[in-house]
Amino acid sequence: MNLCKMKLTGMAIIALVTVSSCKNKGTAENKGADSVKPETAKMVPGTPIQLDNTKRYIYLTWDDSPQPPGTVNSKAVFVEEGIKATFFSVGFNQVGPFKKRLIDSIRNAYPQFLLANHSFSHGFKDKYGTFYSPAMTDSALNDFLRNEKELNIPVKIIRLPGNNGWAANGDLHGQKANTALVKKLDSLGYKIIGWDLEWTQQAKAKAPKESVDEMIQRVNQKFEDGTTNQQNALVILSHDRLFEKKQYADSLKKFISILKQDKRIVFETLDHYPSVQQK
Repeated sequence: MNLCKMKLTGMAIIALVTVSSCKNKGTAENKGADSVKPETAKMVPGTPIQLDNTKRYIYLTWDDSPQPPGTVNSKAVFVEEGIKATFFSVGFNQVGPFKKRLIDSIRNAYPQFLLANHSFSHGFKDKYGTFYSPAMTDSALNDFLRNEKELNIPVKIIRLPGNNGWAANGDLHGQKANTALVKKLDSLGYKIIGWDLEWTQQAKAKAPKESVDEMIQRVNQKFEDGTTNQQNALVILSHDRLFEKKQYADSLKKFISILKQDKRIVFETLDHYPSVQQK
């Protein structure tokens, strides 16, 4: 082979390798682009889920936040145990930057925590007779609307202060179910959630009244008897302030850890309560 032919052959080989390399690079880049999965859309409050009728759903609902250190302690236990909970918050209690950050931390922690509406004034500062009177219907309604706006509450879920009432899609029952306020809230699409079981407060003390064993027994009995508001769904009410001391925060941790041993039990937020999911 003469020198010219060798040069041409060498150039052809280089060109061929270059073209092949470019093609392979393009293919690899395209393959990489195609293989990158799109980011999963972040779940927003109120997104429906499929409930499993073989499970027992527990909805832990803590009222009157922000109430540090009880709110902080309860959150820490829920995070450590990896379970979900709903905080019914009161705008009147959000005083100062620390409490505001505490409410922000609850709102921003969805889907583990759900921020819900417990009125701005806690029923005009616990004056329930006035709060639920027909003459104060508009004022009470505006109290909930103010709380929703000021706390930036993402869902239309309400707990009535001092009142175990329920309302969803025209189905009203429980305490004060026929008041003008409840009817108005229901007509505006709000879901009012009461409770099936309460971990109550000791008289004159910020501490839970029932022992862990008593609460476990009551939870199991409720499910076995089928006496919850909706089947296989148990709403537990307590208050942030009951868990201010370490010994009571430890009781909460023990309560949850025992319940978690039952593989039928699932902890959920109230936006996934059966009647709340029904449109």
